[in-house]
Amino acid sequence: QLQLVESGGGLVQPGGSLRLSCAASGFILDYYNLAWFRQVPGKEREGVSCISRNGWGTGYAHSVRGRFTISRDNAKNTVHLQMNSLNPEDTGVYYCAAVRRVDASTCSVRRYDYHYWGQGTQVTVSS
Repeated sequence: QLQLVESGGGLVQPGGSLRLSCAASGFILDYYNLAWFRQVPGKEREGVSCISRNGWGTGYAHSVRGRFTISRDNAKNTVHLQMNSLNPEDTGVYYCAAVRRVDASTCSVRRYDYHYWGQGTQVTVSS
């Protein structure tokens, strides 16, 4: 059974940092592109960042570029999202997603490109 489990969310003050993690089980991440999405009530789920199978290709939403960094550890079947300089607009439920790909070097942050999803972890940025 393919499963993605996010962790690391919480409450943080503006300007603070959080590191999200996503652990995969039931499949080998080497063959999958990975991404992080976020959603707030009443809005569409938006792509935040993606990373290709080999880690060479990454992508970021304009709003997080320069503040967030995605990384992956295929040996540990995990993907991380380091989030710095957080602001209240970063508040939301963050989801990890995966899709199997032949191409090893490119990725996308389009929601409908991804087939497997975690349950999400809440991130709240507030003073």
